[in-house]
Amino acid sequence: MKYDDLVDAIGHTPVVRLRTGPATAAVYAKLEMHNVFAMKDRVAKRVILEARANGLLQPGAPIFESSSGTMALGLALVGTLLGHPVHIVTDPRIDEVTLAKLRSLGCSVHVVDAMTSHGWQSARLTRLAELMAERDDAFCPRQYYNPQNPLAYGALADELVADLGRVDVLVGAVGSGGSLCGTARALRRAQRAAGITDPVRVIGVDAVGSVLFEQPDRPGRRQSGLGNSLLPGNLSHAEIDEVHWLNDHEAFAVTRELARDECIFAGNSSGSVYQVLRHLAWTLPEGATAVGIFPDRGDRYVDTIYSDDYWDRADLRSLPIRPEPEQVAYGTEVAQWSWASVPSTPRRRLLFVESNTTGTGMLAMTRARELGLTPVLLTSSAARYRGVAETDCEIMRCDTNDQAALTAALREAFDAREVAGVTTSSEFYLGATAVLAAELGLPGNPPEAVRRCRDKSETRKVLTDAGLPQPVSVPVCTAADVAAAVARTGLPCVVKPVADSASTGVLRCETLEKAVEQVTLLLRRTHNVRMQRQPAAVLVEQLVSGAEVSVETIFVDGRCHVVGITRKDLSHGPAFVELRHAFPAVLEETTAGEIERVVIEALEAVGVRHGVCHTEVRLADAGPTVIEINARPAGGMIPELIRLAGGPDLLDQQLRAAIDLPMTVGDLRTRTAGIAFITSTTDGEVSTVDGLEEARTRDGVAAVHTSCRPGDRVRAAADAYDRLGHVIATGGSIEQVDRTLDLAMAGITVRLTDD
Repeated sequence: MKYDDLVDAIGHTPVVRLRTGPATAAVYAKLEMHNVFAMKDRVAKRVILEARANGLLQPGAPIFESSSGTMALGLALVGTLLGHPVHIVTDPRIDEVTLAKLRSLGCSVHVVDAMTSHGWQSARLTRLAELMAERDDAFCPRQYYNPQNPLAYGALADELVADLGRVDVLVGAVGSGGSLCGTARALRRAQRAAGITDPVRVIGVDAVGSVLFEQPDRPGRRQSGLGNSLLPGNLSHAEIDEVHWLNDHEAFAVTRELARDECIFAGNSSGSVYQVLRHLAWTLPEGATAVGIFPDRGDRYVDTIYSDDYWDRADLRSLPIRPEPEQVAYGTEVAQWSWASVPSTPRRRLLFVESNTTGTGMLAMTRARELGLTPVLLTSSAARYRGVAETDCEIMRCDTNDQAALTAALREAFDAREVAGVTTSSEFYLGATAVLAAELGLPGNPPEAVRRCRDKSETRKVLTDAGLPQPVSVPVCTAADVAAAVARTGLPCVVKPVADSASTGVLRCETLEKAVEQVTLLLRRTHNVRMQRQPAAVLVEQLVSGAEVSVETIFVDGRCHVVGITRKDLSHGPAFVELRHAFPAVLEETTAGEIERVVIEALEAVGVRHGVCHTEVRLADAGPTVIEINARPAGGMIPELIRLAGGPDLLDQQLRAAIDLPMTVGDLRTRTAGIAFITSTTDGEVSTVDGLEEARTRDGVAAVHTSCRPGDRVRAAADAYDRLGHVIATGGSIEQVDRTLDLAMAGITVRLTDD
């Protein structure tokens, strides 16, 4: 076949019937060694192309990875052809052939000189982290955790279906977990779609001394390409029915027999798979088809597997060898060829459907790790999230604005038994998250309740029916409707989108002409910042005078509890930009009680009954007035303020709610925390942000953060997206916190190139 370049040529490998066993069952080898270098060319191609499409890998930026073999070669091939310097961290076990190939392709190879207590893999990862820290633009494929690894094998499964029609048993070596789990998942899905109801039996092949299937770690094992001293995120035990273990002697011996009997010159991963296929050839029922994945060629192993001198030096023949596998109970320590059924032990993945960009979204994914969960970010573009690389989350690119595509991408990437929960920290994706949770039978708010919160016109209808206080609100669909609306709301009024976030497009209008102008502007905006279609209506609302607060609530055992009330300081207008928060707000007991009552009744009216919620309220002369309800935790770092003030960790509680773990309200201590946001007063290009270090050294300052960099275009603050950073302070009183924030902010200056 003809291809434009070597990247396009990856895949399309032959599947060959083996001569072993009787003719009653068909046993095939999928010769992945016929890729340019080996099987992981597929992974390198998908991971790099996805990273470039996501913006995680910039043109010409370097690629760093830990590998001792075929993944390194795949990255060298694809990365170099696409113009990226490639750095490989490896260990002394790397063979001279692979080393020569890497260097000839222009790779920088970094060899660690000693293993750690967790073996060579751990030592390589430590060195990898050191190298990554030296380059801000560095990209690491993270083959053991990147969901693009197993997804890369969807094409392999398609090739098997096209060539064989039906597969009864799939056999593969397990290292990162990507190839076998990815192929198995895609193969099962393809055969179900083709009307084949009998499930594919999936057999994993591991090395004695590997921890992948409840065995003790033996770092000195000599097999390459399979086995591991660490448990990789891409290994899903839910996809594998049984596992076989071979020791070094057995694996090396059968690899030589594969060359002798089948004329396939391969590595020990292929040899171990061949051992299981030979066994299956005599035990499968008549007419059954088994296929094994043969990952790599044997040229890397001429000085080891195919060297008698090496066998003598390693004393391989002293290891016991077994002609047939012995069945053992899962978890029993093995020393030679054995097999066991794999119990269903699904990995606990927590899915994040996108994230917010200015608040606690990245922090939430870090907290998921602390709960023992694997965070997975489903996103159309990870590049929008600064700091995403530091969260150590898995990233899967998909169309998050298309509910059907989102569901399909999820089902392609993961077995439903792997998913513990689904959540989001983005207002824009609350609806998609609720629908996804309902489809998967996972905890979450009813989709219709989330829809009522997102669509502010729906919120107004529900609260009106419940008799709860709120602004007079009139939806308009044309500029001609504005005059009648203003006649009902009065002037000044507030014009706002029906469904948006971060105060985008919200404006106080002093005159009818200004209201008409703003309505006209918003009606022209057919899509929001996340390219979701906007409703063809705008709200004209009564301006409610009075201080603004937000009420943070949490549902425990179906009951709504108020965690506390946050004071909010807004810009003087005409836009409504939140410039400062303080928690807890200082309020009279009767006022606080009335606010809490109104909010609890409002949540009940819209039907929200799960997780953490954030409701914005104005303290009008007539009493608390509901401005909007959000079926999510507060943004603007408010959960962090509550935690610093001694309250519950709302991020932790929201994650617990998503996976149905017990939740607690907690008790507040006598501390106060506040946040002030850094903004620019004019439009321009950032030159520097001065005074950050001085702010960090002030007593009471808990954190200083900036999200802008020299060269970024900024504008005078019109909504939350224009906030450029923040200062967080703690103290014994709200007055003390305000003083600390005033002093810290007074020394911070955003300088523009035009200044």
